[in-house]
Amino acid sequence: MALTAEALPAELRREIVQLARTPRLLVACDYDGTLAPIVADPTQAKPLPESVHALRSLAALPATTTAVISGRALRDLATLSRLPAEVYLVGSHGSEFDVGFVHELEPEATQLRTELQIGLQDIVRGKDGVTLEAKPASVAVHVRRAEPDVAGEVLETVRTGPAKWDGVQVTEGKEVIELAVVQTDKGNALDTLRHQVGATAAVFLGDDVTDEKAFARLHGPDLGIKIGDGETLAGYRIGDAADVATVLAFLMEERRTWLYGEQAPPIERLTMLSNERTVGLLTPDARLTWMCHPGPDSAAVFADLLGGPGAGHFSIRPHGGNGTQRSPLPLGQRYVPNTMTVETRWSRLLVTDYLAHGTDSHRTDLIRVISGSTAAEVEFAPRPEFGQVPVRLTAEAGGLRVQGTAEPMVLYSPGVQWEISSDGMHESAHAVLELSDGEPVVLELRCGSDDLSPARPEPERRDEADRYWSDWMKTLSLPEVEHDLVARSALTLRGLCNTDTGGIMAAATTSLPEEIGGVRNWDYRYCWLRDGAMTAQALVTLGSTDEAEAFLDWLHRVLETLPGPERLHPLYTLAGTSLGPEAVIDSLPGYAGSRPVRVGNLADQQVQLDVFGPVVELVAHLAQATGRVRDVDWQLVTAMASAVSQRWFEPDHGIWEERDVPRHHVYSKVMCWVTLDRAVKIAEAYGREADPSWVPLRDQISQDVVKNGWHPDVQAFTTAYEGSDLDAASLHVGLSGLIDPSDERFQATVTAIEAELRSGSTVYRYRRDDGLPGDEGGFHLCAAWLIESYLLIGRRTEAEELFQQIVDTAGPTGLLSEEYDPIAERSLGNHPQAYSHLGLIRCAQLLSA
Repeated sequence: MALTAEALPAELRREIVQLARTPRLLVACDYDGTLAPIVADPTQAKPLPESVHALRSLAALPATTTAVISGRALRDLATLSRLPAEVYLVGSHGSEFDVGFVHELEPEATQLRTELQIGLQDIVRGKDGVTLEAKPASVAVHVRRAEPDVAGEVLETVRTGPAKWDGVQVTEGKEVIELAVVQTDKGNALDTLRHQVGATAAVFLGDDVTDEKAFARLHGPDLGIKIGDGETLAGYRIGDAADVATVLAFLMEERRTWLYGEQAPPIERLTMLSNERTVGLLTPDARLTWMCHPGPDSAAVFADLLGGPGAGHFSIRPHGGNGTQRSPLPLGQRYVPNTMTVETRWSRLLVTDYLAHGTDSHRTDLIRVISGSTAAEVEFAPRPEFGQVPVRLTAEAGGLRVQGTAEPMVLYSPGVQWEISSDGMHESAHAVLELSDGEPVVLELRCGSDDLSPARPEPERRDEADRYWSDWMKTLSLPEVEHDLVARSALTLRGLCNTDTGGIMAAATTSLPEEIGGVRNWDYRYCWLRDGAMTAQALVTLGSTDEAEAFLDWLHRVLETLPGPERLHPLYTLAGTSLGPEAVIDSLPGYAGSRPVRVGNLADQQVQLDVFGPVVELVAHLAQATGRVRDVDWQLVTAMASAVSQRWFEPDHGIWEERDVPRHHVYSKVMCWVTLDRAVKIAEAYGREADPSWVPLRDQISQDVVKNGWHPDVQAFTTAYEGSDLDAASLHVGLSGLIDPSDERFQATVTAIEAELRSGSTVYRYRRDDGLPGDEGGFHLCAAWLIESYLLIGRRTEAEELFQQIVDTAGPTGLLSEEYDPIAERSLGNHPQAYSHLGLIRCAQLLSA
């Protein structure tokens, strides 16, 4: 039997597509006349194999439950259907559940059922073609094979007799009447299942009048489908059991695609746009797959990256000709050198993308220039608030107006003829552009504006954006080793900075997984004190100090809101405010099915005592670069030192933000030592007055780390005082200068970490159980630390080899994500990640020295 979804009504297909995107789906159906075609002998009613396969496949999907609710006795239903155990079976119109719903009858109900059995036997005795079906809580009278006059007589006798007894519930179907001694029907059964599995939407398919009780319980996003003729409460109707198989197969494919993603682009092949106010990500074929507004840590307008096309995208590609031919893959994608402008090229098509500069702070302008000598196809599908707000599009002379959003939004596209379609909740716009050489089409997405009037000529805006980046690049001093890749890393770090606030994002995305299909999916679109300070320091070492001063000013404003520096949280929003509660966007399936999709970050509430060290070290590097210490920066230094003096001896959650009990982490203690050590050195070098307690406290912390952090049995500095497990961050015992790199204990630590945590081209943070399920990739930053450690102990060959392996994991446009899986040879985690790029810069500088 050939199953083609195109045979279904278009409106029904749209409803199924929408239903497939619900967080927790319940798929329920009748048996006879639905899964199995009606046959003369009910004992021979077999389900269509295609329907069984689709139900089995649906049941195997996450957050998806399937059930068959039938009037048949449960025993007979199980024997006849032979459905897999994953499919719930509900018999006797809901009075028999196969798993978890078994109820013993009360004595009174048992007695009534016995009386019904006797009474009905008397009625049907001698009536040819009439049969009784005894069930645990009911008795059914079947008249399908009886002559019409006999059938009518029997049914009328039952209706006027036992059907009127107290405590009897009557259910009539096609040529059957069932008398039950419990209050139940298919609607009750559907509600019971819905409650049991926490379904956010349900679909029910049925052909019988008894199925109307289930249709009556459907509401909201639910979907009811009637099979065959007859009055119905269902919203849609199909012909027969073969159509049921088609519906179930189509729903299964849509659900699977939504849950697991359809050809999710490799993370390392995503390319970032930035204007230092917000960011966007492009796939290798010029699909805008991720962008938030009004800021990069706001809700997404385009979340295709985490939810597929239905979550919002803005795509440009060569036109597929007859509509069935697939668009060719692009020849390549690249950044215009020394800019954040991206070009995606096909044989006869060029798409140029950049985020405009010079706009108001509340506004984001994405400019897309389409040029070439072929037809281009454009699809514009904004989905504000992660797709949770219905969108309407209105075509006007100047372009498209997006309606239904909290923030105004328009797509300036004069002269483009748009075709607007709807999936039932959102509208999308589609256009085919006939291009000719020398006449590019310019599309301007203006978020935060309702203005559809012409802007400045596009070449002027492009020149302004490009000069912003290229002029800055001219001020940098780049190392010889991997010069171009370091330049791209510098631009990436600068692109993660926020020019309005001084905050610096840890990464451009949320919830890109540390394990495909896993739950280690975090939101990194915020400003961590540690990450921000390390990013700014990397830029200082390249010759740019503005970002460091802006970040320190941001931190000073944060401190003004606190009772004391010891109360600093590990991270804040880019605006410097506290984060809201961590939440899950249930309506998004995640990158390649990696759920949950999170917004916010619970690490906001953790104690991380290492954060003070990178801040003071940044001030030291900034002072060295500028020859002075600003008064406000010295205030920060003293505030960080004060925080350390008050809290250094406490356990904390550490640099990796483990969601477990606090420990005395070696790295955190080392960073407390760094805070005081660098504070003392800044005071000495720049004529500032150091607190007399800093030196003795620095020495006390050093002695504490050496005494309690070294594990003689392991022959290494371990993760924490309380255990023997290893952590790449403990390399900072030597990298920071707390002990001399020539110390045998540091060299032994390098060897131990290499042996346990290095795997080919990457280095893992640790191997211990951190309280979370699943695994993760190796961290590029940890590999960078090991490279620096190799160099400190004279192992340059190993350092060069590992550095080249990191370089080889960068994407085609030079971007690095957070992690790398050396087995699958793919990138993992949020992208692009500041840690990874600052680590690469540091290694290139050291290898160039």
